[in-house]
Amino acid sequence: MNGGPPRQDVLVPLREAQIVSSKPVLPAEILSRILDILAVPELISFACVSRRMREMVYDDTRWIQRLRLMGCWDDAEARKRGEEAARRKLEGLNARHEEQLKQTGTGINGVNGTHDGFEKHEGSTTSVFDSQWTEGKDDGLGRGQHEARHSTLDDGFDSIILSPTNNKTSHVPEPRDSASILDIMARARSSRGAARQEYGKIHGAIAPFYSDAIRSKSHTNAKIFRVYRDPCQQAQMLSQLVKFSKSDVSQGWQQRGHRLADLVVAFEDAVAGEFDQGLEYGDVEGRMKKYARVLVTLNGGQRAIDHYISENPVIKEKAALGDPMDCIHVNHSGGLSLSESHAFFSHLSAAFNAQVVIIDRVFPATANVVIPFLKKIGTDVIGAYLNSLFDEVRTRNLESFLQAVSGTYEQTLRFAKSLQPTHLSGDDFYETVDRVIASVFEPYITLYLSEELEFFKQRSDAEVSDWERRLSEQDASMQSMYMSNVNRQADKRDFLKSFKKVVMMPVNVLPSFPMSSPFGGKSVTAKALVNDYTLETSQLDSSQVSTRPGTPSLMNGAAPPVSRSSTPVPEPPTTELAAKAAIMNSRLEGIRSLFSLEIALSLVHMAKASIERAAVFVKPLSQFEADARKQCQTIFVLLLQILGTRHVKTGFDQAVEHLSKYNPRQTSEHNQLGVAPLVVFLELVNVGDLIQQMLDVFYEQELVATKLTDRNDFMDPAAKEKKRFEQMLDERVAAGLNKGIEVLMAEVEYICATTQKPEDFNPDTSGDAHKKVIDIGISQTATQVVDVMSSHTKMLIGSTDKNMLDVFNQEVGLRLFTALCKHLKRQRVSVDGSIKLISDMNHYFSYIDTLKNRDLLQYFKALRELSQIYLISPKDGKELATIIADAERFYGIFRAEEVYEFAERRADWYQVKRSVEKAMYGIGCTVM
Repeated sequence: MNGGPPRQDVLVPLREAQIVSSKPVLPAEILSRILDILAVPELISFACVSRRMREMVYDDTRWIQRLRLMGCWDDAEARKRGEEAARRKLEGLNARHEEQLKQTGTGINGVNGTHDGFEKHEGSTTSVFDSQWTEGKDDGLGRGQHEARHSTLDDGFDSIILSPTNNKTSHVPEPRDSASILDIMARARSSRGAARQEYGKIHGAIAPFYSDAIRSKSHTNAKIFRVYRDPCQQAQMLSQLVKFSKSDVSQGWQQRGHRLADLVVAFEDAVAGEFDQGLEYGDVEGRMKKYARVLVTLNGGQRAIDHYISENPVIKEKAALGDPMDCIHVNHSGGLSLSESHAFFSHLSAAFNAQVVIIDRVFPATANVVIPFLKKIGTDVIGAYLNSLFDEVRTRNLESFLQAVSGTYEQTLRFAKSLQPTHLSGDDFYETVDRVIASVFEPYITLYLSEELEFFKQRSDAEVSDWERRLSEQDASMQSMYMSNVNRQADKRDFLKSFKKVVMMPVNVLPSFPMSSPFGGKSVTAKALVNDYTLETSQLDSSQVSTRPGTPSLMNGAAPPVSRSSTPVPEPPTTELAAKAAIMNSRLEGIRSLFSLEIALSLVHMAKASIERAAVFVKPLSQFEADARKQCQTIFVLLLQILGTRHVKTGFDQAVEHLSKYNPRQTSEHNQLGVAPLVVFLELVNVGDLIQQMLDVFYEQELVATKLTDRNDFMDPAAKEKKRFEQMLDERVAAGLNKGIEVLMAEVEYICATTQKPEDFNPDTSGDAHKKVIDIGISQTATQVVDVMSSHTKMLIGSTDKNMLDVFNQEVGLRLFTALCKHLKRQRVSVDGSIKLISDMNHYFSYIDTLKNRDLLQYFKALRELSQIYLISPKDGKELATIIADAERFYGIFRAEEVYEFAERRADWYQVKRSVEKAMYGIGCTVM
């Protein structure tokens, strides 16, 4: 035992051992970047190095990226497949667990059960990335069997064996079906966890052809042309090779891409040559159809499409469709005929639809031929035709240019609706047609809209200016005519001597005025006037023809001289004062000619034509819609400004000025039912009201009904300007009516001063002692005043706003009340004459009652009560004083002092004065 070898410590080998670090030299990021630029065979070799390298190579995202480069990966499909796999696995687990529970005899909620219905096993959860394992398991394979299945040729890769086995059997590739390779990329599935296998299938099928194509020295010797003899199959394989080359990211991929591109170009040139020959000979069903499909299969067929469009007879023979110069009349300056352009678009539509039939027969459904063809027609055919037409017409006549742009645009819209799409053009075909048409008109739209507005403005200004010029010339000629016989030297000598005589006997040049509507017996509605209705002499009654001043006619381009009245012009006066009086009367009579219904109608028709032309471009989803809509509103605003500010407003201002110069004492004719200048002014108000109604109808028909504007939008410029015009018209009518009321009251005062006889209210002053019968009826003055007042107030009914009419009636009534009070204070009223006064006051009260104004009626009730104080006998002075002091009797209108003043107009006032004052003020009482 002692001679044996010494015993060795067991820890010595451990002490001598060295720990070797197994950490990689390169970081994972660099390794991943290296893997990205390796070819597929090198990746497989790299995966054999270690398990860690195998995991990096087999990373699913790496192969998904390659599939995505080829266009063979769909994220939506992958997500759907993953969710379906997870659902199937969950259903399988639940079914297996229920089967186990049935075998053990325990319930779902038994002792050995869980709350969720199945046992909890560690690692039993499954994510969407386990779908490949689940799919293999559903086929009856375990995980090991599933990996063994990858060694088949279906995945394109050989199996990777990390440890040696006793199985020495080598893999023998199965022969592939060349026809199945043609659509192998289309059959690729997007499934997470199986991206490497899907790419392997594609690589195993396409890689041999790809390698041969880039190594082949001659294009005709390429393997792809030896295996596939049909041109469609060759194009299909070449298309797959181009897609496959996009996943080649290893070193030298640019050179390999150029070699493949050269092969594809050579094939495309040969096929395109065959297609061109078929197109030249019109072999639609033969070579054109066959080789068009080959080119479409190869790369979308853009070369065939371009050649078909460029050589199309519609493009090359466009001159046969029509000449734009045929639309212009040589005999007329700038005359335009859109019938020729209509024929052009009809021929073009028929030719296009014929080509659509050929396109459907030649090209497959996947080729987009009709849209490029349509765009080419838009630029080379329609654009060239319209550009020549617009440029030529604009140099000749501006109005013809406006008509040409609007008219041809409307024709192109009808042309677009007549086009027939191909079988698979899609729902956006007509939207594309609209965009093509818009691109043709786009260079001219801005110019057209600005020219349209300027044209309407210039023409409207010219119409109004011409009207004003002709009125001015007529006024000058009339003044010259009236002053022609004046001997200024002689008139200077006898002017003062004949002044009173001239004033009291003025020259009468006023015609008779109708008291009915200014438009006669036949009603002329604003709607009819807007819709091209013209005023004709035959539609007016005889009274209108003889009395209504003729307004300058602007129809048919004729402008006859302005005629204020058809009444023959009298002989010129021989004195300057008489001539000036005649001029004043002529101007008052000519108020009706200060603005014209025909001018307003002409401006409305011009605005209607301009708006209808511009409204053609207001089409939903059109890029011109906003600008055209704004232009239509601007034209309407301009119409209101020109018609309102320059024409109607100016006319009303001049009418008010002329009306203010009226003096009833210089007029000899007071036997008519109206004050002549006021009647004329009210007739002018009727014309203004009709113009406003015309504009209302025009606004509703041309703007609101066509949805060019929104009446409820208070910020809309057209609605704002329309309200401004109505406000201006109301203000001018109110100013004129105010001046008219003054004129009317002057006429009333004149009637009262000249027709009221002293014996009307004081029969004792007649001087006829034998006259015992007292007239208790209404006096002639009251009758005439009421007739004049009622005739003027009735004329405003229906022609002005109700609120304005109420204000006018109230103002007229109040001023009439004031005038009657002044008139009564100038009279002497006896007890016998008071009956006639009471009758007159009742007559005035009855007239005021017809105005339907309660507040105004109180004044005339008080006036009627006031007339009772003259009926009291002079013996009853105390009772008279009581009535005078009773303020409630007169509804608060008259104070006691005012009633006292009226009582002083009694014919027997000095007899009753003492007793009245004694009763009222205590005069004559003695203080005890």
